[in-house]
Amino acid sequence: MRIRSLGVIDDAVVELSPGFTAVTGETGAGKTMVVTSLGLLLGGRADPALVRIGAKAAVVEGRIVMRPGAPAAVRAEEAGAELDEGALLISRTVSAEGRSRAHVGGRSVPVGLLGELADDLVAVHGQTDQQGLLRPARQRQALDRYAGDAVAVPLEKYGAAYRRLRAVAVELDEITTRARERAQEADLLRFGLEEIAAVEPLAGEDAELAAEAERLGHAESLASAAQIAHGALAGDVEDPEGVDANTLVAGAHRALDAVRSHDPALGALAERIGELGILLADVAGELAGYADDLDADPLRLAAVEERRAALTQLTRKYGDSIDSVLEWAERGSVRLLELDGDDERITELTAERDGLRAELSLLAQALTDARVEAATRFASAVTEELASLAMPHARVTIDIRQVEDPEGVEVDGRPVAYGPSGTDEVELLLAPHPGAQPRPIAKGASGGELSRVMLAVEVVFAGSDPVPTYLFDEVDAGVGGKAAVEVGRRLAKLAKSAQVVVVTHLPQVAAFADRQLLVEKTNDGSVTRSGVKILEGEDRVRELSRMLAGHEDSVSARAHAEELLAAARADA
Repeated sequence: MRIRSLGVIDDAVVELSPGFTAVTGETGAGKTMVVTSLGLLLGGRADPALVRIGAKAAVVEGRIVMRPGAPAAVRAEEAGAELDEGALLISRTVSAEGRSRAHVGGRSVPVGLLGELADDLVAVHGQTDQQGLLRPARQRQALDRYAGDAVAVPLEKYGAAYRRLRAVAVELDEITTRARERAQEADLLRFGLEEIAAVEPLAGEDAELAAEAERLGHAESLASAAQIAHGALAGDVEDPEGVDANTLVAGAHRALDAVRSHDPALGALAERIGELGILLADVAGELAGYADDLDADPLRLAAVEERRAALTQLTRKYGDSIDSVLEWAERGSVRLLELDGDDERITELTAERDGLRAELSLLAQALTDARVEAATRFASAVTEELASLAMPHARVTIDIRQVEDPEGVEVDGRPVAYGPSGTDEVELLLAPHPGAQPRPIAKGASGGELSRVMLAVEVVFAGSDPVPTYLFDEVDAGVGGKAAVEVGRRLAKLAKSAQVVVVTHLPQVAAFADRQLLVEKTNDGSVTRSGVKILEGEDRVRELSRMLAGHEDSVSARAHAEELLAAARADA
């Protein structure tokens, strides 16, 4: 990795060994920034506060060697990235304003892709994970992760049934607790539907009746106008001497028709006047029929107004128009069927709830059985690891018990609480020496014992996680002496099958590393810079001496450092 302008680090290159790399340095020198840098490359949260004061952006670049066909390599190539001689180049930039950019294999990618790749590349284990593992909920998650598909498959089925049961219970509770409100709603709908059915409105009827009422209300003036217009077109029988349009047009047509043979243009005009005469005759006939058919019956007008009043009562309550009223009635009918079917629905939901509870009980038992089987293997593996960490007589067990709830579901005569992950509560117990009663690790272990238990748990996880690199961030805190030597020896053993990076304060651990990196901070009076360098030969002895005695030139510390290195080389 290359790190620039991140925290106290100005510009540093971190070269990790294929085996075991130990990162050491004074407190505050920037060892945490090395871990943070790797976290950024793995898609971690970008905090603008990490950007070095005075810099525009922090940049972390990494080169990761991959085996051909590795899941992360395939995923990166699917995203358009290119591998450089079997290595994937990743970079992450965080600006002082908080903007973040990611590049993989020369392509700009969403930061989320880094997180997807990280799942197949690196497993990070730190002090935060240790504290989290003290909680029973995290211990259950850890056991489930260790168990793999044996728990994951029934847990997925259980989760689906659990979510459906919750949905059924919510609906059932709503129907039963809101029975009064739903009954009132049904009564209102029933009243409205009956009121609409009594009137029997037709689609568009209100508009048709409004037009008819307008016509009937002005029947006399309409009839008079039609008669006058008819007389103007066809003549008035009571005035034989009067001139009408039909007579005038007919005279014009005869005059032109007599000479039309002499000029085609005049003949065309004669044709048009003939058509005009026909049109006038048609209109005159329709006017006569209109006047004869016009109904000026006041009784019909009264009936129309009465019908309109009935429709207005509906539109005042149920819609702006009769069409809207009919739509309301259609929706109301559907809703009334739902409300009237509550009793039937309650029966259906109750039956489904009981069936889901029975199914959930079987799935929960399958989960418990799978966890019990995995717990035996997990506890045995952790106990074996503790023997390698200077706790040869310690014994780890896992207590799996069902959580009782007075309002839960009866299982074997006991009310059990069903949760999203089953009915089990998982707790890691430790008996540090023969004769001691197993107690929860948070209560039954000293600080050093707790660190070793957590490291053993992490190593067991590392053995079950198919990733090529493991990062341990000061998981050896609280350990010293012979136990620290065993921690270093165990991490070196793990590094034979995977790349291991450890941030540590312990010289006993650092001595077992294939490569030791020193994060050192210098001060030029104005700007503090941190660098990372590989320690070899005399430099490594001096750093181990500092870690042992706080003084690089201590003769006894140097002798002890050389002894540690020799013992580590002999153990390898």
